[in-house]
Amino acid sequence: MNHTAPPPPAVRLDGVTRVYGAHGTAVRALDGVDLAFPAGSWTAVMGPSGSGKSTLLHCAAGLERVTSGQVWIGEEEITDASDDHLTRLRRTEVGFAFQAFNLIGALTAEQNVALPLRLAGRKPDRREVHRVLDAVGLAERRRHRPRELSGGQQQRVAIARAMVTRPAVLFADEPTGALDTKAAKDVLALMRSMVDDHGQSTVMVTHDPAAAASADRVVFLKDGRVIDTLDGPSTADVADRLARLEA
Repeated sequence: MNHTAPPPPAVRLDGVTRVYGAHGTAVRALDGVDLAFPAGSWTAVMGPSGSGKSTLLHCAAGLERVTSGQVWIGEEEITDASDDHLTRLRRTEVGFAFQAFNLIGALTAEQNVALPLRLAGRKPDRREVHRVLDAVGLAERRRHRPRELSGGQQQRVAIARAMVTRPAVLFADEPTGALDTKAAKDVLALMRSMVDDHGQSTVMVTHDPAAAASADRVVFLKDGRVIDTLDGPSTADVADRLARLEA
């Protein structure tokens, strides 16, 4: 029999601790977190305010150094990687979508999407940029600047920009937090299709049970520790677990 080994997790944290400050003022934002984010699936991270969600995302993506423990992206350990290596990794293996969109106002949607390729020293392939904009439903708006787009359209440009390098992992920090209900649904449907149709590994921090219910799995944090997980989540189940955590 031919047993194919399962792929490594998209991201793995082994005993990760992150401490801010020192001595009497030290704050332990993450406290010995062991967590694997499966390749080709979507994991939502939730928890009360101050539970360590954003710190977890930043450490997993190599944006912040951990105090102790190990971080892996695919088969590569990045814990002690140089700043230059981490920068290259973030330009090729990792994509980011944030609540604030972080688009450059003077650039068109097309130019914003092409920016990561330019930063990585690659000549943008216009067909590839158009393909990604088409995938997020904005092929017709490619020459519009951010101020000429709705919030939902701006977030879709931000996701297209995150996806243009074909990253191994997409990290999303409250990607629907600034959107109205319809725009949020559109963005979540887009992220779902990227996982289902393209096997895009996705890690999302959110406070919204409806957004978390779009994911394959929800991880709950409290006081910097993983205290619960939920597979195949529904909005009601997520809201119930979250309410218990905050009680």
